Amino acid sequence: MHSTSADGRADILARDRALLIETVREAGLLALAMRRTQLRTWTKGVSSPVSEADIAVNDLIASKLRALPDYGWLSEESADDLLRLGKRRVWIVDPIDGTRGYLAGHDEWCVSVALVENVSPLLAAVFAPATDEFFLAERGQGTTCNGLPVGATHGDDLDFSRIAGPKPLLEKLDLRPNDAALCPRVSSLALRLCRVANGRIDAAFAGGQSHDWDLAAADLIVNEANGKMTSLGGEPILYNRAEVTHGVLVAAGHSRHARILAHVRDRPLA
Repeated sequence: MHSTSADGRADILARDRALLIETVREAGLLALAMRRTQLRTWTKGVSSPVSEADIAVNDLIASKLRALPDYGWLSEESADDLLRLGKRRVWIVDPIDGTRGYLAGHDEWCVSVALVENVSPLLAAVFAPATDEFFLAERGQGTTCNGLPVGATHGDDLDFSRIAGPKPLLEKLDLRPNDAALCPRVSSLALRLCRVANGRIDAAFAGGQSHDWDLAAADLIVNEANGKMTSLGGEPILYNRAEVTHGVLVAAGHSRHARILAHVRDRPLA
């Protein structure tokens, strides 16, 4: 009986993985096509831009993934349904992460989707169609980018030109001396974190006020690429809670992550 149960779980996971890949790729191509059109835009909250592309991509993803009735749903562009808190597995979705850059015609934006089991990501896909980067991770199975295995950089040196994050935060943490070159800004937080996973940058920071949908997919992608992503105190990030907002976070390879935590330990942000 145990073997059958394990086989059944593996079959379900394989189904979910195939569905995730197909859905995220289709969603990314839709967003890329819509970027070439005249889009209606508006502002959500104080200053967060939204476009009809965000909504169209969200609707496409929802039509595919919400067909699984036992799974919960949390998306930046959907009203939050707290019934998700009672679900063992929940899709966590950012239809277009980096909308501001997307609307400005820049290339560094992505579609980000994770399947979270209890409070931890189980499957993740991040697709940046304009730069042709498709990151995929499964818990315990490693991370790939465009089908090839990737990993975070080794070592614990702090090359400031390879550390990405909000400039005021890096300066406050004494991680960006005034005369140091700054790593080029990646406006999509999910993509910034994923570039730790494939070694394009050594470490990435998320300022406060990031959300589950910004982080969940990138978290698994970094961790499965021999990296680590935590709070500045070293605590893991928990998902699908009532509160979906998070504080300052850092992602890096294991040795560099440990050195950064040690570096900032005596540098309070307040």
